[in-house]
Amino acid sequence: MYFIQIFVYYANLVKPGVSVRIHDKVAIVVGAGQTPGETIGNGRATALLFAREGAKVLLVDRDEQSAAETQQLITAEGGDSAVCIADITREADCRRFAGECLKRYGRIDILQNVVGIGTGDRGPTSLDAETFEHLMEVNLKGMFFSCKHVIPHMREQGSGVITNISSGAAVMSVPLLGYKVSKAGVNALTHTIAMGNAERGIRANVVMPGLLDTPMAIESHAAARGVDRNQLRLERNRAVPLNRKMGTAWDVAHASLFLASDEAGFITGIVLPVDGGQSARIG
Repeated sequence: MYFIQIFVYYANLVKPGVSVRIHDKVAIVVGAGQTPGETIGNGRATALLFAREGAKVLLVDRDEQSAAETQQLITAEGGDSAVCIADITREADCRRFAGECLKRYGRIDILQNVVGIGTGDRGPTSLDAETFEHLMEVNLKGMFFSCKHVIPHMREQGSGVITNISSGAAVMSVPLLGYKVSKAGVNALTHTIAMGNAERGIRANVVMPGLLDTPMAIESHAAARGVDRNQLRLERNRAVPLNRKMGTAWDVAHASLFLASDEAGFITGIVLPVDGGQSARIG
């Protein structure tokens, strides 16, 4: 009789086409839109994968049209999502999207911050103060605001998962001061959050991507350098140890899904490179 009861329980839980990895979880994906381009971006891929794996997803982005496109893709696959327009650099916006998620879904189980820019960055002697401040504001201060206004709700629940997207630039040699410092700050911010909230059942980790074939990476760099996209891809592929080929946004999405799931229930405070071995060459 006991085994029959167990079978019936799982038969009801695992329905056709529904995964249980984050089934019925509520996720906020900040940066759920993307830069226009030929491929898919980290935020959109993560939002889609979370929805496919059973989560209800609040799609936060400052670009309403791009976030709506992500929602359309999720809806077409039968997923549950909603759009919230917000600028992560504005603290009031971060407070608002946390509140809207609670109002719509009743809880916040997962916070995924996928926001970052590198436009106008330079080395330490040529980077102007305004650009440096803007990079820090978007890449680091915005993630602080986002976490700040979600953590109290997770504490009240006694559970939650925060995953912040950093960059291999945080630990590797790059000539871009603002981007490197801000992404290293994301690693430190997340470590502090993880250790400060572990006793409250909140996990916090970093995914640190290397070279990826995403619209933001390819379109922006190709335009800045005035080179063909495919030529840029060849150059970036050669820099990756694993198969001499860049990763994609799906690699970041799948790593994020693992960290968000109960499979990673004993993992907090880590920085997970998703870079084809680039950062492994340090030392």
